[in-house]
Amino acid sequence: MKVVFLQDVEGSGRVGEIKNVADGYARNFLLPRGLAAPATAAAIKKAEARAAAEARSQAQLDEQAQALAEKLAGSAITIVAKAGSKGRLFGSVTQADIAQEITNILGQEVDRHQVLLAEPIKEIGSHEVVIQLTRNVQPTISLEVLAEGEPAEAQAEAEAETKEVAEQTTTEATEAAEPAATGEEE
Repeated sequence: MKVVFLQDVEGSGRVGEIKNVADGYARNFLLPRGLAAPATAAAIKKAEARAAAEARSQAQLDEQAQALAEKLAGSAITIVAKAGSKGRLFGSVTQADIAQEITNILGQEVDRHQVLLAEPIKEIGSHEVVIQLTRNVQPTISLEVLAEGEPAEAQAEAEAETKEVAEQTTTEATEAAEPAATGEEE
């Protein structure tokens, strides 16, 4: 059956897309839930309009997410956890832990589901972590996991770096706001 998708359906289609799907899938799943409609001229026109609106809103979200990605690009996130003598953590560093640290740095809420980890981190050291800010913007950040009780110098250095990045982010936001304010006065 030829249908036009009215909403994004994971693994099947995106808004405005016209596809041939199995009759049973269309009748029993897509059509009753309003996810798709039979591919008539009116339905196609409606779906194209919805797809254009979705593309505009997605572009706006991507633009905002790109600004956040640039802030994250230069920062190294540090998490201190209890670890054994061989570098294995007693617990693990989870998506929620990483999301909380990113939220502290950015000052904007980052959900744990946006942190893409195959499995929790269970060893100290450096790790690369992907953050999915939007469908199209997925920056990779550097995560440093330190053992609790490590030399105070290493921890102090990592904490100072995290604070410096947070201060730099705040300074950049303030500087970006100042030209806009001075431009209005002229």
